[in-house]
Amino acid sequence: MRALILTVVVVLLPRVGAARKLTDDERLEIIRGMTAEFATLKGLLPRSKKPLPYNSDGTWDKQKWDEAAKEMGPAGRTGDLIQITKVEIESDKILLEINGGLRTGPKWYERIEVGMGTATTPVGGRIDPKLGSNIALLFPKGVPPLAASDIKKMLLPLMDFEKRSATEQYVQTLPPEVQKAIAEGRVLEGMDRDTVILAMGGRPRLKSRETKDGIDYEDWVYGNPPGKMVFVTFTGNKVTKVKETYAGLGGSTVPSLPPR
Repeated sequence: MRALILTVVVVLLPRVGAARKLTDDERLEIIRGMTAEFATLKGLLPRSKKPLPYNSDGTWDKQKWDEAAKEMGPAGRTGDLIQITKVEIESDKILLEINGGLRTGPKWYERIEVGMGTATTPVGGRIDPKLGSNIALLFPKGVPPLAASDIKKMLLPLMDFEKRSATEQYVQTLPPEVQKAIAEGRVLEGMDRDTVILAMGGRPRLKSRETKDGIDYEDWVYGNPPGKMVFVTFTGNKVTKVKETYAGLGGSTVPSLPPR
């Protein structure tokens, strides 16, 4: 009998600590599946720069949220439409930025302007501060393998993703080839900024703007070296050039990827 018990313990112990972590593909699916999504609030959402704790079982400390709302004001009330504008995944939590987050002013790079004489253009564009908030979806035992659809179910007591259809309806109005590109995470010439954000699963890491001969140009950069980087150029509001490269540790690049 002792031998049997020992055998069971030896077999089970490795399984206890073998909880699988999120793969890179699963992380990307969550970021793409949640970023830019709209939802209808089912309760009060306070403004907060520090992420408001929200448990993965769908509960939260409503008293503390009410206190935060009294201090900072509401970011949204029942029935309001909100948007998830940024998603970050940490070891034990998923951070959700709502409506651009709570910003106290422009970033340092948004104050930089380039040009000659009095004709200057902001490098990062003018971004007005928004009355948003931040939520931390908590997983005490670590973020398990899950999909964007699972996260939406966890958030259902607070916000309803089914009542909103703006994003889905917008995508359905696009040509089939554009819908396919969005699903595959690719940028096509002719896309506008909103469509690029949908395709790339969020906003770019870097932006730069210039005006030449009365025409506005803007470059967006996705990715970090080492790894894949995507450079998107807008002329006016439309994409006119897309370049994909792989950058090494020192930032050196290799030839563009072959056409798909």
